Amino acid sequence: MRIFYTAKNFEGKVKSEEVDVRNERELAAQLRAEGYVMTSVEELKSEADGGKDIKFMNRFIRISLTDKLMFTRNLSVMISSGLPLSKAVRNIAAQTQKKKFAAILNQICEGIQAGGAFADGLAKYPGIFDELFVNMIRVGETSGGLEEVLDILAIQLEKEHELMSKVKGAMTYPAVIVVAMMGIAVLMLTYILPKMMSVFTDMHVELPASTRFIIFLSDSLRQHGILVTAGGVTLIVAIKLFIMTASGKKTLSFMTVNLPVVKKIVIKVNCSRFSRIYSSLLKSGVSSVESLNIISRTLTNYYYRRAIEDGVEQIQKGIPLSEIIAKYPKIFPILTVQMIQVGEETGKTEMVLLKLAEFYEGEVDQLSKNMSSIIEPVLMIFIGSAVGFFAVSMLQPMYSIMDSIK
Repeated sequence: MRIFYTAKNFEGKVKSEEVDVRNERELAAQLRAEGYVMTSVEELKSEADGGKDIKFMNRFIRISLTDKLMFTRNLSVMISSGLPLSKAVRNIAAQTQKKKFAAILNQICEGIQAGGAFADGLAKYPGIFDELFVNMIRVGETSGGLEEVLDILAIQLEKEHELMSKVKGAMTYPAVIVVAMMGIAVLMLTYILPKMMSVFTDMHVELPASTRFIIFLSDSLRQHGILVTAGGVTLIVAIKLFIMTASGKKTLSFMTVNLPVVKKIVIKVNCSRFSRIYSSLLKSGVSSVESLNIISRTLTNYYYRRAIEDGVEQIQKGIPLSEIIAKYPKIFPILTVQMIQVGEETGKTEMVLLKLAEFYEGEVDQLSKNMSSIIEPVLMIFIGSAVGFFAVSMLQPMYSIMDSIK
């Protein structure tokens, strides 16, 4: 049977995780041997049974990270003010302007009023509340520290929102430049270039290869515009579908951790998320093994997931986490290894991980500020090359016309 338990030792340290045991008595005896006393226990449904409670369409419902953050923050404030959980959830549902999210919160509230666990209600909407969120709420419910867990989650979501905003902000400038450049190129090829080409046609000038290539692009856009557009959309959809596959995720992860400009920010973002999530889970009372299991399903980069999954297997054999991640110097910088090693030696892993997360978040902030100055020269070279190619392609036939006139 699958059980989620919470236990506490004589020093007050809380330990929580999901385990497979034959019965509760065996689990209690195992915990006593480790110096823990079981404080709560809950039998969990198997994945096959539990999956029946999750409606198919619920897996695809999404809300913004901002809405999720506001929900968590408001719920924390209301519960700390002494408001019952069901009433707090109902109040937030009444305040939110997103009708779909309000309906979901009302359904969760009905489940709480019917005697169900808050975490079970959240787990029915995996598209909104991921495994990390649900597990931390479950720990808070069973240990009686829901208010504290909500505070930790709110800080976690706030930092993640800041991190993603900085990364998106850094990529906005190059994205706008590229889109504008593509729009200008289409305008040139479809409206301006055909008028210029009529001059070359009338003069019967032999055109160079570069000019013929540009004329080919212009004719393709004008005569088969719908087909070209459909092909472009199909290509984008195919790339997105490929990225969703295991091979696609691995390929994208490989590219992001190897591209010269991108890899620095990708490594720092993933190390920051790993450190903060791990610190939050440990602080909530989740065991190291279960925390790493959750993190391995939370991080999106293939190579980080593989490293953490390896860590789960190795840490159960008594190997320190710092020694495990030291095997992956390409994605875990030496600073990460050394800081975690210090945390393990001093018994202050949670605090050290939090400091490490703050450090990497600062690094990402600095990198995002410098991103425009890094990307701008690259874009200028790219744009200059494109403009130069077009100019040379147009000028070469003109020189040929002038020579023929002479």
